[in-house]
Amino acid sequence: MSRTTQIFCASTLYGLAAQAAAIGSGCFAEAERRVLLVVDDSAVPETAPALDKMPGFASLRDHFDDVLSWNEVIRPFHPGAWTPRSEDIPLLERHLRLLWGLGGDRVELVLESLRAGPALTVAQLFTGAPVHVCADGPAGYGPTRGKLDPLVGTRVRQLLHPDLVPGLRPMLLTEFDVPARVVPTPAFLKTMSELSESAGVLPDLPDNAALLLGQCLSARGILSPAEEEDLYARMLRGAVERGHATVVFKPHPAAPARCDRALETEAERLGVDLTVLDTPVPAEVLFGAARPALVVGCFSTALFTASAFYGLPVARVGTGALLDRPAPYQDGNRVPVVLADAVLPDLEPGQGEDALPADELNGLLTAVGFTLQPRIHRSLRPAAERYLAQHLRPRTRRYFRRGRLTSLGLPGGIPRRLAFLPRSSTARRAVRRARALKKAVRG
Repeated sequence: MSRTTQIFCASTLYGLAAQAAAIGSGCFAEAERRVLLVVDDSAVPETAPALDKMPGFASLRDHFDDVLSWNEVIRPFHPGAWTPRSEDIPLLERHLRLLWGLGGDRVELVLESLRAGPALTVAQLFTGAPVHVCADGPAGYGPTRGKLDPLVGTRVRQLLHPDLVPGLRPMLLTEFDVPARVVPTPAFLKTMSELSESAGVLPDLPDNAALLLGQCLSARGILSPAEEEDLYARMLRGAVERGHATVVFKPHPAAPARCDRALETEAERLGVDLTVLDTPVPAEVLFGAARPALVVGCFSTALFTASAFYGLPVARVGTGALLDRPAPYQDGNRVPVVLADAVLPDLEPGQGEDALPADELNGLLTAVGFTLQPRIHRSLRPAAERYLAQHLRPRTRRYFRRGRLTSLGLPGGIPRRLAFLPRSSTARRAVRRARALKKAVRG
């Protein structure tokens, strides 16, 4: 009888910690061998520290029999860009089985995401292998981005996820009837505590210190570098207005150094004691070890863990302006931005509004999910129509583009009989004349 080998694919310490917590909670069947496949899909992997070299990795290493590198296997290609030709897949699977000592083992895969490579590539190479998906961030509450190959989607056995927004049901992979399973929060916290102890000396935060979270938004094309610098400056000013004289900034590992320098300049102008923490450990390590008085970010996963798992005060900045930024419309960042804006309090007085009622969140995400993937989730149309008919108001309208609602024939869009107006040159000229007249009267 062949043995079972489970291959865990991880690209971040946070994602690996979530997988380790799932192992400790019995979310996977027993296996004769567990292999960790380390992936570095940053823009320039050669300049970033490898996952298995980061502080705290030693505490997670004990869950696995072997540690392998995907980057080494496909070098010189980039993990995020390389995909095999379909005719090469049988040959490549035999190659990997020989290279990794798998032989005739029954292989199971545990992947962070199936949106694109390298996780999707690994799933395609091991044809027929059962797949478990560990969605460690709020994007898991949204629908699958794009149509997933049924030869992969039908092999997914479960969707594992931390309970970042209690009571909210994930939509990811529901088109394949994949059951969702929560990674128990006590197991997650235990794993993070062990990671913190293994990471070594961390800075002690003074009383009433605020922690700012960087996200590398410009490198991902969501903001320009100048806009990202301004966002962090707003975080700093908002924290100071809240009475925090000591601030710690934790940049994203792939963030440009210019963001740090711009923030240091602003801190000097405000007379604030600023510390830039460049130790590559998850923010959750600081939450447990240092207990900041306030955690500030945009739509970082760490904002949700700080609030839901550690009971820390949190605040968001800039989500309102970002709701129209993700492109294309189906971009995977849209749901995290919507959730941060809907669930978390705003840092800047008078800028945001109260969080939406908890019993409205599932309806909101259903409607947003349908507008993102109407072809994949046709069955959600009635639920989306009900939500929009009953709950579309200024507080929730920001989550839906009028043009999108119009094209889908949903409540809140332009009525079908008036849909020609935006394309009418006569209507546009009339609007311009009306605006000019209004300005003249005001002048």
